[in-house]
Amino acid sequence: MAYAAMNFEHLLGTEGFSDQMLKNHFTLYQGYVTNTNKLADALSAMAKEGKTVIPEYAELKRRFGWEFNGMRLHELYFGNMKKGGSQPNSELQEKVVADFGSYENWEKDFRATGAMRGIGWVVLYYDSTQSRLFNCWINEHDAGHLAGTVPLLVMDVFEHAFMLDYGLKRADYINAFFKSIDWDVVSQRINAGG
Repeated sequence: MAYAAMNFEHLLGTEGFSDQMLKNHFTLYQGYVTNTNKLADALSAMAKEGKTVIPEYAELKRRFGWEFNGMRLHELYFGNMKKGGSQPNSELQEKVVADFGSYENWEKDFRATGAMRGIGWVVLYYDSTQSRLFNCWINEHDAGHLAGTVPLLVMDVFEHAFMLDYGLKRADYINAFFKSIDWDVVSQRINAGG
């Protein structure tokens, strides 16, 4: 069964994100969906033909993680945004305060992680085993994820997410992102993961 690209056009008109930048970003995301499907089909065909021990199979397997995570991280990113944003609910805010000392400490850490040099993602993860939250930098789609954790809040910090509107002013993009966080979705993710 093929993956279908989700429609995030409801985000058009979000303050701080030009429609052109969002449309470009949606097209990039759709490319990840297309490539995930192509790779899944190719790997399936190779497996049926018994071609699982050839180098091409191994390279396609490795590439699959990149394309799949690129697809899924964009879905999480767009999925945790909405026009006007929202406020964290009390349960999530209590968890943030317990793990970071205050909401302000968490936000400062998340913003600082997003402002680091390089391209990638910033993810607020929930480790249900220890009931802990972590802000993490993910350099590439397919490497650096914390095994067994649930991504709660995802922010794209690849250049395509902000340069059209903000140039090199990543901090301004991060400010716009914070104004568009859908904390209701983030709270649903922690409840689903724990």
